[in-house]
Amino acid sequence: MTTFTVAVVSAGLSQPSSTRLLGDQLAGAVRTAGADRGDRVEVITLELRELAHDITDNLLTGFPGVTLQTAIDAVSSADALIAVTPVFSGSYSGLFKSFFDVLDRDALVGTPVLLAATGGSARHSLVLDYALRPLFAYLKADIVPTGVFAATADFGSDDAGRSLADRIGRAAGELLSRPNPTGNESVRVDADLGPGPTRHRGPAKGDPFQNLVPFEELLARR
Repeated sequence: MTTFTVAVVSAGLSQPSSTRLLGDQLAGAVRTAGADRGDRVEVITLELRELAHDITDNLLTGFPGVTLQTAIDAVSSADALIAVTPVFSGSYSGLFKSFFDVLDRDALVGTPVLLAATGGSARHSLVLDYALRPLFAYLKADIVPTGVFAATADFGSDDAGRSLADRIGRAAGELLSRPNPTGNESVRVDADLGPGPTRHRGPAKGDPFQNLVPFEELLARR
């Protein structure tokens, strides 16, 4: 049995949150699909509402606090990502976008990503294609074909619930079918999907303050 780590980023603001609920359902489906394949799936869930102040501080200062850095490291090192946002003003929420703004630009290169969103009406379902996909394409992530949108009605009726469960199951299977970026065999490539992009974490980074020029020396050069 091998291990596959999935980071779930939930940008819901309320508690309880339908966005968190959808993220948990997706994570559960990935666990089930992994168990069916003989793999163990570890899930790390990040609630961005708990990191909101840290994210703002990072945007203003350029430096993450300890808690935010731990979250960034968890997302950057995960084998795959489930990203879930509520729809605000026809797009992803500002908190959701701000978190991905503070990630290193190469953090998600080649990472398998399952995109999901929640909204009050099915009319917002296209947010997956016109907002979320361009964002993660820019980050060079390996986006699975099926995105999952859940409207309020999807949580309240049997027929809509079954449809949502079908989409969740299909997306979870696609996520586990992507090549494993860590090189282990916990994620298998389906023959009809073929190989995906190679994951790249960028060059190793040392101490950013190692070669700083003293301020007095800078003044002397003027």
